[in-house]
Amino acid sequence: MSTLRQAAYGFALLLAITLLIWGSYQQGQAAQARAKADAERITTLEQRSARQAQTIISMGADIAAQRLAQQSLQNTRADLQQANAVHQVQKKETVRNDPPAQNWAAQPLPALTRRLHERPAITGATGYRAFLSGRDAVHPAAGGTDR
Repeated sequence: MSTLRQAAYGFALLLAITLLIWGSYQQGQAAQARAKADAERITTLEQRSARQAQTIISMGADIAAQRLAQQSLQNTRADLQQANAVHQVQKKETVRNDPPAQNWAAQPLPALTRRLHERPAITGATGYRAFLSGRDAVHPAAGGTDR
């Protein structure tokens, strides 16, 4: 083998080793870049997860507060219904046992009051408009001021 050929082989071998080292270095750099991007992505996802967990916790607290408020309203409604039932029984007892109250309760309602209690079944906005337009209109008072 000649020296020139040996030098060419040596140079080719050196070039191959250099390319191999450079390729390994590039792969390492790419792996580091991917690892850095993955770490950033993990950090972002952990932050988002923490925010979502906090939102879930606050929503849970809101739901618990709403349930307590609903329970309180239901208890209040039940108490009011019971009080109303007791009041109705007391009124019936009073009318039954008190002659002046019995006479008062036996009298018919005045005509205007009966008219207030007479109301047709209204379905929808057009029915309500028809009900209002069919009623007696309010007339201006006699001797009103002219402007």
